[in-house]
Amino acid sequence: MSKIIPVDEEYFFDGNVIISQTDLKGVITYANRLFCSVSGYKAEELIGKPHNILRHPDMPRAVFAKMWETIQGGQAWNGLVKNLRKDGLYYWVDTEILPIRNADNEITGYIAARKAASRKDIQETEEIYKKMLEAE
Repeated sequence: MSKIIPVDEEYFFDGNVIISQTDLKGVITYANRLFCSVSGYKAEELIGKPHNILRHPDMPRAVFAKMWETIQGGQAWNGLVKNLRKDGLYYWVDTEILPIRNADNEITGYIAARKAASRKDIQETEEIYKKMLEAE
């Protein structure tokens, strides 16, 4: 069983934002320094890997199905995500994912910005996700 990062998330993120970009299939093409620090991976360990390398087993598949449906449809997606660090610890992030478009308005990839999730949002979301997992 993984454990939560043993620091206060608000302090750990220090008001900064985790940024990553992926191609159309969710393969990481960019990870900012904070993303690497929080996830415990080096950039070279992330670039070229599917973003689901961070997927925590407590995350319902339906959340990601809805996310993909939304972003592939050209819309922004917001939600809370529980991510798994390289060392087995985990962290919660409030996530927004946006499609990246070229000059012809075609989607060429996705960019995600994340910040630490509030304790209240985590508590509410954990209950919802637990019920979703039970239904899977």
